[in-house]
Amino acid sequence: MKSGIVRLLLLAFPTLMASCGLHFPKVESQRVEMATRAEPVTLADEPGAPDVPVVMFADKLHTGLILKLAWLKRHGFVPPPEIGEHEHVVFSWGDETAYVQERWLTPYQVVDALFLPSDSVMEIIPADWNIPEVMPTQRLYQGFAREASGAELAAFLNHCSVRNEEGRPITVAKSSWGEGLLVQSPHPYYFPRICNIWTVDALRAAGFKIGGLRGLTADGLVRQVTSPDNGFQQIWAPEWQMGETLP
Repeated sequence: MKSGIVRLLLLAFPTLMASCGLHFPKVESQRVEMATRAEPVTLADEPGAPDVPVVMFADKLHTGLILKLAWLKRHGFVPPPEIGEHEHVVFSWGDETAYVQERWLTPYQVVDALFLPSDSVMEIIPADWNIPEVMPTQRLYQGFAREASGAELAAFLNHCSVRNEEGRPITVAKSSWGEGLLVQSPHPYYFPRICNIWTVDALRAAGFKIGGLRGLTADGLVRQVTSPDNGFQQIWAPEWQMGETLP
């Protein structure tokens, strides 16, 4: 999200958590390469052992996912046609005004985003580069999902967009960076259903064990994905690999 003020305020009011639902209704259904897992895994002999890479990015407040586009499309994900054919897609979610508006938000807009349900978007950005080169200032954590879990994840991502008569996502603007798009979402944005909760639900759809309340903050999500239950490993740390300070 572009506005640090909005994100800080959204994360500063935990007392609102008990009054709002966190999750959406369940939908049926150095140089590090983002590549298929090479080392032996515990479930290697089990059909459908986790081998599809899932990367979560995180700064101090915001999170999102980097996923294989072909995997999602095999399981029914319908992106905007402008996205085309690419290796990866970067997903994040948030308040539409905070994504679209380049100038600082007004006090009214901050209050509106914090206390009232506001319009939301899903940002979709295609990428073919090595992931640390695409997002060098973000912390990157990689885990592995089962091929079959792509079906529920694709259904969740489809559920995050408003469709036109042809069944394609309706876009509202260019992405905040890169060559992507902002897709209109049918779901309102409000605390505590903030950007990180979309990431929580996407990870759950991909088969990972993630708790909602503990996923409100970026660091809370990091702790969960790197737990033994989920097995993510950090593959990029801008603080020491680039000497960069996290945004």
